[in-house]
Amino acid sequence: MLPWEGDLAGRLDRHTLESELLRGNPLGDPHERPLWVYVPPGYDDGDERYPVVYVIQGYTGHVAMWANRTPFRQTFLETADAVFAGGAPGCVVVYVDAWTAYGGSQFVDSPGTGRYHSYLCDEVVPWVDAYYRTVPAAGSRAIAGKSSGGFGAMITPMLRPDLFGALATHAGDSLYELSYIQDFGKAARALRGYDQDIAKWWADFRSRPAFTKRRTRRSCSCSASRRASRRGRTGRPSCRATR
Repeated sequence: MLPWEGDLAGRLDRHTLESELLRGNPLGDPHERPLWVYVPPGYDDGDERYPVVYVIQGYTGHVAMWANRTPFRQTFLETADAVFAGGAPGCVVVYVDAWTAYGGSQFVDSPGTGRYHSYLCDEVVPWVDAYYRTVPAAGSRAIAGKSSGGFGAMITPMLRPDLFGALATHAGDSLYELSYIQDFGKAARALRGYDQDIAKWWADFRSRPAFTKRRTRRSCSCSASRRASRRGRTGRPSCRATR
């Protein structure tokens, strides 16, 4: 296996979408977002329409990470391409970016981060259907993700069954009251150096190379878990932890 990029049997198009829904988001993150669309071998040779799989990333992930290369392994892009080149029925694969200054959005609409659920459903999906030969029906549209992307993959079809008829969640975030509770005490201890003010910790975190202090990951995870819920609670990192 070669350690550098090779030719794909299909084609990967790299677009930039200008989102009105993300414009002016609370964190000031870009409203122009990369969007990668893969079409399978044979797409350009006919007029066939294809089902679509939307792939969404986990916490701290962004769209370019699907092209990350590690020793002795293909990238996700190359692996997916090899599946279709090997004879699997073709489909369009869409790689969606939902990065935020907090490291992710979990693909929800949040007053603390922005309207990333609506961006996916109301801007990305219609755009893909307009510019590619898709089967524009929920029964031919799926979504898949890992970790926070797995959470997004679970809730998106629940909220929009008119758009998505299938999902795949890989280690999707769930049971937050159990998975994070063990770290809140550790995070509170780490915040002693910041007068128990997570806003001060956040300012320090952003002022230096990431993860260069001990306990940073615990504080970052607990901060992220306070992102706004769908009930409207804001998720700005302004809470104070107790000793």
